[in-house]
Amino acid sequence: MITYRYRGRDANGRVVSGQLRAENTADVAAQMNGNGITPIRIDPVVTTEGLLPAFLRTELFARPPGTEELMLFSRQMYSLTKSGVPLVRALRGLSESSRSPMMVRALEDVIESLNAGRDLASGFASHPKIFNPLFVNVVRVAENSGKLDEAFLRLYHYLAFDANTRKKIKTALRYPTIVVTAVAAAVGVIMTMVVPQFAKAFSSFGAELPTPTRIIIAVSNFTVNYWYLVIAVIVGLIIGTRFALATRAGQRFSDSVKLRIPVLGSIVLRATLARFARSFSMIVRAGVPLMEGLTLVSRAVQNEVMASKVRRLRDSVERGDTLTVAARTSGMFTPLVLQMLAVGEETGRVDEMMEEVADFYDREVAADVDNLASLLEPILIITVGGIVLVLALGVFLPMWDLAGAAMHKG
Repeated sequence: MITYRYRGRDANGRVVSGQLRAENTADVAAQMNGNGITPIRIDPVVTTEGLLPAFLRTELFARPPGTEELMLFSRQMYSLTKSGVPLVRALRGLSESSRSPMMVRALEDVIESLNAGRDLASGFASHPKIFNPLFVNVVRVAENSGKLDEAFLRLYHYLAFDANTRKKIKTALRYPTIVVTAVAAAVGVIMTMVVPQFAKAFSSFGAELPTPTRIIIAVSNFTVNYWYLVIAVIVGLIIGTRFALATRAGQRFSDSVKLRIPVLGSIVLRATLARFARSFSMIVRAGVPLMEGLTLVSRAVQNEVMASKVRRLRDSVERGDTLTVAARTSGMFTPLVLQMLAVGEETGRVDEMMEEVADFYDREVAADVDNLASLLEPILIITVGGIVLVLALGVFLPMWDLAGAAMHKG
């Protein structure tokens, strides 16, 4: 479809303007007439997207919309469906206002799917890069129950909590990331510019150098003389890591390492458990069958280690265990959370209790994130101090040895 800019007059004779997406100007005119607007001028909008080769405009090179855009979409769909706006009209309006080309194409496909007689969830399911299985199944159940507006509101709150947790963790990691980057840059400058000058000075004395100094000079010489190999190794590691993370085994290893990182591991674990509890609460409230819901939640936790535990929990429930017994066997939760889950199962309010569990973990994550900088600061100071000490000893030990030899001769 092409974006067109139009000008026209409404029923009151006022000049109105805007943009519409259509196959041709005739379709634009038809849409305008349908909205009670008499066309005056219709022109195609020339965009940089239209100047790109077709293969560069495919979904392979397009960037999927982020969590914020999905939040906005869910919130707008809640408002529109609650107001009784027809789905096709609502989706067309959101398609015209979206800034993501990938989202625009997806919504256009969903509109075509609706016009062909298929349901909304099936249209979403054909775009898994944007709408994950959890999103699709919540919408599918809501369509069948006639509570689509409530489903979009739940999805909005779920995405908002998830985005808020990620934002807090990123904010807390900003300071240590800056420190580590600055230290790495400083070490690089020292090894490539400072150490070679000291190496020349030491070689002119002809004295035997201490082992730490010889190691530092050897590393410096290799970095200076074979810098292209260093860059190639770094690039290779980055590319190899990305390929490894694309496999389930690589992702599982990465997620396992994340959970074992001092200080950060506990935050990642609690954030993952909060995501599990909130996802589970949402699918229970939406009416998704328990077995299917646990399968969907295992994909939504975004951690392969925890996902395998959720799958074991599902298998245990499938064998006939109660949810509380299965949760205890999985080893995922603390005794306090298990008690809350048991009460929820006894009273038939599992969704409410899982929401409370999610809030409990969210509060713990927020407290840990607030204290993260103070917890990481001693570790950073010790690490930076160790690096500085090694470099200082490597540079100054020969100077002290030479000074001592000179004094001894004197």
